Amino acid sequence: MKMLAVYHNKGGVGKTTTVINLAAALTKKGKRVLVIDLDSQANTTFAVGLVKFNDEVSDTLKDNYVYQVIANKNEYPVSEVARKSDFTDPPFYVIPSHIDLMEHEQELIQQPQALTRLLKKLDGVRNEYDIVLIDTPPSLNLYARIALITADYLLIPSDLRPFANEGLRNVRRFVNEINEFRESMMREPIEVIGVIASKIGTSVKFVEHILPKMIEVVEKQYGFQVLDSKIFERRDISKAVERVQEIGDLIVPDPISIIDFNPQSLAAEEFEQLAKEVMQLACIN
Repeated sequence: MKMLAVYHNKGGVGKTTTVINLAAALTKKGKRVLVIDLDSQANTTFAVGLVKFNDEVSDTLKDNYVYQVIANKNEYPVSEVARKSDFTDPPFYVIPSHIDLMEHEQELIQQPQALTRLLKKLDGVRNEYDIVLIDTPPSLNLYARIALITADYLLIPSDLRPFANEGLRNVRRFVNEINEFRESMMREPIEVIGVIASKIGTSVKFVEHILPKMIEVVEKQYGFQVLDSKIFERRDISKAVERVQEIGDLIVPDPISIIDFNPQSLAAEEFEQLAKEVMQLACIN
């Protein structure tokens, strides 16, 4: 089982879109995938269709999500918290997040063992999954720290624009800090497999003349390899996630992956290519 954190400390760079559609592409290749949502905004949990309640009373997540996994030593094993998502066919499993997660950060900071509890609990499902994808908050907070302590590999989504590039300096410092902690626990450094260019414009002039220069800046000035795969900003991706269905008088979210929504699309092809490259770089057979 390989564990991959998808992280950038800047928001709005396509992190959640990358996680959920990469997970779908990997399941299409026969891999058993677990997605962990460690972001208190719970965007991944929403995007894969696990939020099916309309009010706090009927909330089915707040008593059984990633917080309980991290906060409890002997209770809430991964197998009891992970939920099947029909975001793609075949499905993958998700340990959901919840907006209440933010309220628990200070409490968990007081528990040093919380930093490694997710890692230890994932040891119990090593034979059940081939790859774990961890969605992270766009910050340097406790949950981002847990993700990078837990993961074997790091993938960094970025739109390659100057503001996101400046954030790469923080990512580098954060990775170095995490690796020092990993060394103290006799754990190998996290392996940065590279930056995935995401939310990229599609104009011919931009792709042919500007994008190569942006990639060069990231590699030469910031020292991160940029993957060959690229995720362009395409309307089909948001259409797939925004899909709904009518049940009686209710309009219920019914998101699906871009690969299920339009398997012949350029966007689907891009995520399939990303899955191949990630499998190669992370040595996933």
